[in-house]
Amino acid sequence: MNKIKHLALALLGALTFSSCIENTIPYPVVEIDILSYEGEGFRAVIDPLTRTVKLTLDEETDITQVKVTSAEITEKGTSSIPLVGTFDMRTPLAVTLSLYQDYYWTIEAEQPIERYFTVAGQIGQSEINTESRTATVYVAEGSDLKNIQVTSLKLGPRGVTTMTPTIEELTSFESVRYVYLQYPALKGAQERWQLYVLETDVKVTLTAADAWAKMAWLYGAAEEGTKVGFRYRQVGQEAWSEVQDVKQQGGTFSACVKGLQPLTEYEFMAYSNDDLSPTLVRRTETTLPLENGDFEQWCKVNNIIYPYAEGGSPFWATGNVGASIANATVTEGVNDPRPGSSGVKSARLTSIFANLLGVGRFAAGNLYVGNYVRNDGTHGIINFGRPFTARPVAMRGWVKYNCGEIDYVTSQPPGVTLKKGDSDCGSLYVALGDWDPAVYGGTAECPVEVATRRIEETAFDKNSEAVIAYGELLLTESVDGWMEVTIPIEYRSTSRVPTHILIAFAASRYGDYFSGSTSSVLWVDDFELIYE
Repeated sequence: MNKIKHLALALLGALTFSSCIENTIPYPVVEIDILSYEGEGFRAVIDPLTRTVKLTLDEETDITQVKVTSAEITEKGTSSIPLVGTFDMRTPLAVTLSLYQDYYWTIEAEQPIERYFTVAGQIGQSEINTESRTATVYVAEGSDLKNIQVTSLKLGPRGVTTMTPTIEELTSFESVRYVYLQYPALKGAQERWQLYVLETDVKVTLTAADAWAKMAWLYGAAEEGTKVGFRYRQVGQEAWSEVQDVKQQGGTFSACVKGLQPLTEYEFMAYSNDDLSPTLVRRTETTLPLENGDFEQWCKVNNIIYPYAEGGSPFWATGNVGASIANATVTEGVNDPRPGSSGVKSARLTSIFANLLGVGRFAAGNLYVGNYVRNDGTHGIINFGRPFTARPVAMRGWVKYNCGEIDYVTSQPPGVTLKKGDSDCGSLYVALGDWDPAVYGGTAECPVEVATRRIEETAFDKNSEAVIAYGELLLTESVDGWMEVTIPIEYRSTSRVPTHILIAFAASRYGDYFSGSTSSVLWVDDFELIYE
């Protein structure tokens, strides 16, 4: 009996010990992400940092019947709900992805709908309020509200909306007019909108004057069909100058006045026939140079070449830190300036295959504004951008390029098909924006993180909301001798002021994806920012 008791106790102890060992073995940490999300009538943007999938629906898409045809998550992961099917996206979907740990994702949708309401002779822009479902336009005081000509009206999704009454039946606006919309997402119900045509005694308004360093963007409102324009003068002067090339659209008009002096105060006014608006005073901005844009300053620290003077303040960076693992250099200063340069150097960007002990990766010759953070195995983590608040209109400089045939294809962006033997592509781009490092993963100094191990998630997006302006030049063939190039910078807004600038040059456009040609070499010299 005692033997049985001792054996039972021994077995219990062994089981307890075994249980303790099993419970204390840590599970591996494997983040489960949504990798792709595709369907009909929408565009998906996946943000692994916030674990959200944002769907932008086409106007014609029924938001209550959004069809998802395919979705991919990290291998071996599971989802708490089906990701493929038909969904009502009026409210976000909560998704839990699991393997060893749980990760909580949100799938949400927005449906931008273009809406407008205009009448003949209106003053200024229409006011559309989607929350109260009201649309308002203004006409001159004394207008005949019994006989208003509606020139355009669209309040619902394109192509699938019917409206009662029709635009031809809307003529009298002595009081509010109601229109009723029907479209598939309403499921047979109606959406009521209120239309107002109101009188105003304001003849002309200077609605905005956005002053840059050497130009100003002017916006005005006046009665449609009148003679409109702008005038300006430097503060303290008597004579006004007329602004040329005024563009008029309905009750609004705009123009760009050039030839202004930086850091100078100017007065601006708008006019309509003989009526003048109150003046606005604006001070023009400064012009900021492109630091080390002549690429004369280089130094070597711990056998790694950096694109700034020894002991100087870094502005540009390269992939040399990553390539140094294989004792290689992808970017350096060389004694090959462009013709007529006052300097003696240019920057040479050489794409290579960096190999160490049989392990290697393709590395593009590159030069960018920002900071190389650290190596991540054979991958790299960089932060793009430097503080910058000016608004240049172009970037100008000199290039040479040897365009090789692609001999390495590791990965590539969605929608791009690369294969060996294709011509490589050199890339030069400049972006200005107001990136929040808390959103884009960088720092206050260099706010945009790009991690090549997660390049599908962190690749720079020129279409992100934070990008205010962008310009790009692609080199699809060799440039045998030095060639001057100008890259126009196109702005989404004339009023938003950037906080940072981002510039990137690459001998192989898809170097972040470890794809390109080891024969590609890009030279750049004497780059500058243009403000007019």
